[in-house]
Amino acid sequence: MRHFLIAFQFLTIIPLPFDTRCEKEDLGRSTALFPLAGLTIGALLAGLNWLISPLLTRPLCDALLVAALAALTGGLHLDGLADVCDGLAARGGRERFLAVMKDSQVGAVGAVGLVLVLLLKWQALLAVPNELKWQALLLFPALARFGQVLVLTGARHARQDGLGATFARGTGTVTLILAALTTAVASACLLGFKGMLAMAALCLFTGAGRLFFQRKLGGLTGDTVGCISELNEAIVLIVISATL
Repeated sequence: MRHFLIAFQFLTIIPLPFDTRCEKEDLGRSTALFPLAGLTIGALLAGLNWLISPLLTRPLCDALLVAALAALTGGLHLDGLADVCDGLAARGGRERFLAVMKDSQVGAVGAVGLVLVLLLKWQALLAVPNELKWQALLLFPALARFGQVLVLTGARHARQDGLGATFARGTGTVTLILAALTTAVASACLLGFKGMLAMAALCLFTGAGRLFFQRKLGGLTGDTVGCISELNEAIVLIVISATL
């Protein structure tokens, strides 16, 4: 229970009514419960959808759900997405890329990347059939958080002092297996074949993203993990909406 609360506290800005003791090694161990925390985030989105969908048109409702997800997470991974977009646009090698990502200011390319990915998530959610919408809302945050565990396990670190490195040091085979089992069961129970296909697509994209950043930067950072997570959310929604 404590590791779930640590995961939920890290992945959202929702305040807990009590302090959760957290040692450095607990961060990595908590990743086994990232998919469960993602399901909790999805449940909050599904609850919000139940409240507002009778009052609003579908496009407006789905836009508010995408905005609510960004608000619930404090834009944590969106910040990583913007930083990576700026880094990719910067001229220079590895050190220049890392320096640009560390800059707290968002550049023009980062802003464009944010807008495009948020629009993609909105349109992908809008394309999900109504009869599958609550299942998709539950599942896509959980799958994206599983992608974070997958990308972190056994990864090299581009920076030794970053948050991504702290999490990666505590992840391992056991945490990955637990996260994968939780995600596979949720995918199969909620969406059956669609869910498993979405999980497979996520694994392929996550592996490709990890390989790209390890070749480009010599390892991963928290920003690159956040970038992959944001793109995974869009990919999962696209697969759910596109498959028969």
